[in-house]
Amino acid sequence: MSMRRRTLLKVIVLGDSGYVHMKFTQQYKATIGADFVTKELQIDDRDVTLQIWDTAGQERFQSLGVAFYRGADCCVLVYDVNVMKSFDSLDNWHEEFLKQANPTDPRTFPFILLGNKIDVDGGNTRVVSEKKAKDWCASKENIPYFETSAKEDINVDAAFHCIAKTALANERKQDMKQYGFIKQWRFGYDHYLVLHFSLHSRDL
Repeated sequence: MSMRRRTLLKVIVLGDSGYVHMKFTQQYKATIGADFVTKELQIDDRDVTLQIWDTAGQERFQSLGVAFYRGADCCVLVYDVNVMKSFDSLDNWHEEFLKQANPTDPRTFPFILLGNKIDVDGGNTRVVSEKKAKDWCASKENIPYFETSAKEDINVDAAFHCIAKTALANERKQDMKQYGFIKQWRFGYDHYLVLHFSLHSRDL
């Protein structure tokens, strides 16, 4: 029996509100180190492992720079719906990631926004509306948005399935671009050889 292909995706979580550690880590019991956890998913016919790096609230990550961001397949931006400051800092986190990761196509690189802690006080302390968050997403190439509660396990699985699907779709698109470039280069090279041979034959 043939083994199904397994894909490893590196996911960077940025923001003023911690998400993966604490409740999320306890829930999935998948801690591999102090810095990241993994989550196993099945997307269509592929087995996917998300390697989730949650830097939120950990100042020591700020000095890691390019080496930390390199190789990321998706960036998850997180804010606390009850803290306006965490929402206001999203632009800075977004720009910081693009600066450090330097993706091939910044406009199409997979981002996802999570509005966390929607369970707090029954929503009575909420200060960032869903509309405000969606408007922000629209200004960033319509990135997907989920309202979540890591504590109550609300939308957690849906969010990470979306993360995996978005990253896989981008991976396929990049592969197709690379294949198209190689194919185009080979066509141009072959055309040059035929033309060169034809001209050379006339001189004989």
